Amino acid sequence: MSARVKLVFFGTESSDTNQHELECYLNHTNEEIYISINNKDDLHDPIGFICLDKSTAIKLSKSLRTEINKIVEVNHG
Repeated sequence: MSARVKLVFFGTESSDTNQHELECYLNHTNEEIYISINNKDDLHDPIGFICLDKSTAIKLSKSLRTEINKIVEVNHG
């Protein structure tokens, strides 16, 4: 049995996304990662969502790390 966990990330306070949140969790079939973007003022109607299989979720994870590293390089380089 997998852990029942939902991660929620909030938009930055300095942008127009400060009322948005990104949810990420293993969907009910335990075979895909469900990612949605919601407005905290209207959680019943997501702005958008996507389901990713394992290999695509891994690719997304690697791509995010690459982009994060670019931020660090720009700020310290």
